[in-house]
Amino acid sequence: MQQAAPLIGIARLAAQSTVISEKRRIEYRTLPARRWLNRCQSARVPFDWTINPYRGCEYGCKYCYARFTHEFMELRDPAAFETQIYAKDWNPASFHEELRSAKPGQVIGIGTATDPYQPVERRLRLTKSVLSELLVLEGLTIFITTKSNLVARDKKLLKQLSERNQVGVTITVTTMDAGLARLTEPYAPRPDLRMRAVAELAEAGVRTGVIANPVLPLITDSEANLESVAQAAKKAGACEFGAHVLFLQPCAQRVFFPFLAEKFPQHLRRYEASYQSGAYLRGAYPERIEKLVNAIRERAGIARRDRQNFVPEPPPGSQMLLF
Repeated sequence: MQQAAPLIGIARLAAQSTVISEKRRIEYRTLPARRWLNRCQSARVPFDWTINPYRGCEYGCKYCYARFTHEFMELRDPAAFETQIYAKDWNPASFHEELRSAKPGQVIGIGTATDPYQPVERRLRLTKSVLSELLVLEGLTIFITTKSNLVARDKKLLKQLSERNQVGVTITVTTMDAGLARLTEPYAPRPDLRMRAVAELAEAGVRTGVIANPVLPLITDSEANLESVAQAAKKAGACEFGAHVLFLQPCAQRVFFPFLAEKFPQHLRRYEASYQSGAYLRGAYPERIEKLVNAIRERAGIARRDRQNFVPEPPPGSQMLLF
């Protein structure tokens, strides 16, 4: 019988982790961290550095592209991403030393592969610890992306951080329909709670935007749905609004397609055909959605989101299939 290859890298570290706590569907574990500030040198994403205090996200969004990150830890079941959450070991002195590498003019993205304000943050406060350490920086752009209303807890800290840096928070709201949101993002805060957080941050003087990402073809792509999000964002005080069509990694397809089969079976075959060659869509459909979002922005009187979403732009030659 062939012996299994020894685990290396992040997989070995994950295997050495210890359980912090558990609740009904989730196990929280520690994760030794070699680095917190990770260099990103790809021209296809709009940041120089990334910070993700956690690996995995308990919100269980059916379309989540980041599920593949658990595969690096040899956790192949896509559901593990939302049921096995790893909190990185925090060493403020070490992190402070890492920050010497971040230079003025560079961009730090927080929450690029997992939500930095998911429920466990209430207890562990790793994201808050990161923000406190970032106060030593000057002249950088720092942006946070989250689906959680918990981000409003740190509004004073974010305002303080923005005194010497460009700071922005982007809150994701794909629909104002609470029932639909519960289907597609089953454990995330309700849309109205997220919009309330937008209002709190904006009132505190923190630059805040809203994205309706991802736009789900045939499910959240109607003009009425997208306009309701944009109008709610404007009313809450958001300064930017954006929306991009679903980016569907193969690991996400293994969760999303069974979800469609159960909840939206009438759309399953069109999704399978459109995403059979890869994660991206190009052509008439995304172009139509882009024009629609631009028109909605104009009617709502809200600016375009300056910085594109952290999901990479599709490479040349992506499929041209349409919905």
